[in-house]
Amino acid sequence: FCLMAAPGKVAAFRLPPLPTIGEIIKLFRLKALKQLSQNFLLDLRLTEKIVKQAGELKNAHVCEVGPGPGGITRSILSAGVEQLLLIEKDARFIPGLQMLSEAAPGKVRIVHGDILTYKMEKAFPKHLKKNWEDEPPDIHIIGNLPFSVSTPLIIKWLENVSKRDGPFIYGRTQMTLTFQKEVGERLTANPGSNQRSRLSIMAQHLCMVENCFIIPGQAFVPKPEVDVAVVHLTPLVQPKIQQPFELVEKVVQSVFQFRRKYCFRGIETLFPENGRLKRTEQLMMTADVDPTLRPFQLSMSQFRNLCNVYRKMCDEDPSLFVFNYREELRQKKKARSLLGSTGQPEQTEEENQL
Repeated sequence: FCLMAAPGKVAAFRLPPLPTIGEIIKLFRLKALKQLSQNFLLDLRLTEKIVKQAGELKNAHVCEVGPGPGGITRSILSAGVEQLLLIEKDARFIPGLQMLSEAAPGKVRIVHGDILTYKMEKAFPKHLKKNWEDEPPDIHIIGNLPFSVSTPLIIKWLENVSKRDGPFIYGRTQMTLTFQKEVGERLTANPGSNQRSRLSIMAQHLCMVENCFIIPGQAFVPKPEVDVAVVHLTPLVQPKIQQPFELVEKVVQSVFQFRRKYCFRGIETLFPENGRLKRTEQLMMTADVDPTLRPFQLSMSQFRNLCNVYRKMCDEDPSLFVFNYREELRQKKKARSLLGSTGQPEQTEEENQL
């Protein structure tokens, strides 16, 4: 990682006159790369609106993910932050960000690196740490994320929330992030909504999730084919499902495996073929979940019951948790091909879906 512009303390401050974001793009011949799903936001009224959703930033420490040409960066600096850490993967943007760093002496630190691998445990001063039960620390994560990164990144951060590590080693660090409109709807979807998905449960059981506002696609350069949602997430003091992240993710993923079928079908995939039906019935009956509900109809308390009962079953039989349904399917398919065609269909509908 390449570190530039060492941090320091300065008095209340205002950015000097600078080239516009459009001029920066021309000056450094920047072009949004389709393969990195980059889209620039040039309207400073919109960048200010995003930054306002983060809350009070005066004297706060902020990490901006993927600042690009620096539109949101300017709005963050104008909010009077104490320190701003910029993490940018694309080297083409570093000179423009360096210009901003020089305009805000001592306030900006630029890291040329990938947010998916950057160690955020040491990103902020230790004195900012708060207990988990306290108010969130004076630390904020803000980012107009490329669509290709947004979902894997939020899943990674939700796991960090669950384990209280990464950027959440400092306490309940708040996040204000952009997502494709559809992903934003999934993050906030209620039971019964068609957008209810694995992401809904994983986010809502760990965080308070607020879909703040929608930015129309035409506000970006180049214009994406979809609109963009600005989402604010604050980790909860107590998760709604008090089980390890990996266990919750496995149960939720299994339930949503066949989202158009009864939830019974997805839950079956938690168990090996031998005794599958009996164990599925036992899990659903003990968890008090109607097997004819569709996955998107299940409430958070029903997911909690399923996870708690599945945990007890795993404690009684540790081989259960490591069981992998897809691997079982692969082995069956391999065995069939070794035996030669016996008139059976090559793949079941479920195998195709998986």
